Amino acid sequence: MNARFRPLLLIVTVFWIYVALSDVLYANQMQSSLTAMHVGHLFAPWQARLLQHLLLYPVLLSCVWTSLRMGWQPIWRRLPLQMLLAVGFAALAEPTLWLGDSVLVGVREVIRQITHTPGRVHLPVAPLTQIWIASATSFLLTYGFGLALATGFDVYRRLRDTQIRSAALERALTAAHLAALRMQLSPHSLFNLLNTIHGQIDGDPADARSMIVQLADLLRRLLHAGEREFTRLNDELQFARLYLTLQQRRFADRLTVHVPAPERAPSAWVPSLILQPLIENAVVHGLAGHPDPVEIRVEALQEGQMLTLRVSNTIDRDEPNRREGIGLKNVRERLAIQFGDRATFEAAPRPGGQWVAEVRLPLLAQDSDPVLAAPVAA
Repeated sequence: MNARFRPLLLIVTVFWIYVALSDVLYANQMQSSLTAMHVGHLFAPWQARLLQHLLLYPVLLSCVWTSLRMGWQPIWRRLPLQMLLAVGFAALAEPTLWLGDSVLVGVREVIRQITHTPGRVHLPVAPLTQIWIASATSFLLTYGFGLALATGFDVYRRLRDTQIRSAALERALTAAHLAALRMQLSPHSLFNLLNTIHGQIDGDPADARSMIVQLADLLRRLLHAGEREFTRLNDELQFARLYLTLQQRRFADRLTVHVPAPERAPSAWVPSLILQPLIENAVVHGLAGHPDPVEIRVEALQEGQMLTLRVSNTIDRDEPNRREGIGLKNVRERLAIQFGDRATFEAAPRPGGQWVAEVRLPLLAQDSDPVLAAPVAA
């Protein structure tokens, strides 16, 4: 059986057991009261009623399954069919009771003939049509309650499945978005690095080979980090050091870099390649528009349960306030997706000719699962 209908089968079965027990207990109680008033048997024996519900059980399952498969839309076409199913089920209630009573009477007759005990005669007390209508009305309401219960559960299950699929799609979209943001390394920077290496081939082949090895290592780290949502802070700082070393060899006369040693950095997880846009922005905009030396400093500080990542670079004092570029917007978007309002990002000029980009995020201990410690923000 399809796993989709197993919970539904369980619900309908439990409901029908409850209906059968309630019907039997009610009939026995009423018959006991009538017997005390010396009134004959108006209710069928409990065994016949159990047989009735047992015979109706597969019919109920078929009707409920057909009703759910058929649905209610369009209402003008489905409503008559739904009513036909309900009336058909209710109309079978009394015949199945007669059948159960007949089986029971037959068994009793056999027992009576074997034991030679006098039998008990059941006399009709009302016209069969009235009994049939009363029984059909009662079981029509019972069927309505059962169908409402099954339909409610089916609607809940569909809604839950829709929510699960939506959440899965949202997670997939978020993961794709994060992957795209992580993998964004400016093609312009790579082009300039390749041009620098090309220029060194004739003048200093050994230096050119060394830069090719470093560039290959940089791209390998980039691809590897792009496959993960979080990385160790030490690895992130090593990537920043490698990138800045390549840029420093390109601008040897102008660029000075400071990156903390791995052993001095806090032991924590950070979003993969979160520093890359910041240091790339520092190189590009720090060196642009003026011939003066540029100093780039990378810092990682632990402040209680918060981690601060800071990238600062010297700028031309007369440089107008720059607008936030794509790289910085990507950093802001990633932090919003991964941490919500638990993380902040600021990038602005500071007094003394400094541009500072600062990320503050919750400290994710290296001995914990970073995905569980920093769930994706809703």
